[in-house]
Amino acid sequence: MSEPGHSAPRQPSAPAWLSHGRALLRRLPTEPPSWCAARALDRLLWPRLDAGQRAALQGRIVELELVESGLRLRLRLGPDGFEAVRGRVAAPALLLRARSAALWRLLGGQDDADRLFFERALVMEGDTEYGLVLKNTLDAIGPLLPAWTERL
Repeated sequence: MSEPGHSAPRQPSAPAWLSHGRALLRRLPTEPPSWCAARALDRLLWPRLDAGQRAALQGRIVELELVESGLRLRLRLGPDGFEAVRGRVAAPALLLRARSAALWRLLGGQDDADRLFFERALVMEGDTEYGLVLKNTLDAIGPLLPAWTERL
């Protein structure tokens, strides 16, 4: 607590290079990182989805933005697995924005989506009903990272 007449110490702002790097990443094409994410999800998530879950999630674009870096992934579940979505061909049905640490905690089962949502560490915009279907599906499947580490 600061003394009367003295202001509290200011938190340092992000370095200018970080802001410029984030702006640059936001302008880059989303296809390369989205393609890598789609291949990872084909191994981690696709085999764990049953036919009903696949049908409920199929065909809708989900965009994930990592807050610190500005990195964006645009994905869609197709009939044979996950697909990278090129550019801005269509608006996403669901936009998820999260810090990297929060996303890793979610994928590792250390935090659940509800907690992260209410703490504002995970922001969801768009089709709320589709977002709930996705969240409930991921909750039913359980953490993705333990399944991944078992395959190594």
